[in-house]
Amino acid sequence: MRKLSKGPYFVYVLECSDKTLYTGITINIKNRLRQHNGEIVGGAFYTKNKRPVKLIYKEEYKTHKEAIIREIAIKKLTRTQKQKLIGTH
Repeated sequence: MRKLSKGPYFVYVLECSDKTLYTGITINIKNRLRQHNGEIVGGAFYTKNKRPVKLIYKEEYKTHKEAIIREIAIKKLTRTQKQKLIGTH
């Protein structure tokens, strides 16, 4: 089993080039954004053909468990609810 890094953990929302929204979790926002944009190895399959992506929202949590719970909650939101959360009605 993989040992989890110590926080902080970030739950983030990206806007893809096709205007879809992607939600994820990381301990390093800068590197994760670079991964999603193909600048360094990594990133999600979903964002691979939707580049460039831009960070439009993030929240910080002390524990991995808190961040995962929040990530799941955000992923369950409708697009309209996500837009309201991030302030882009």
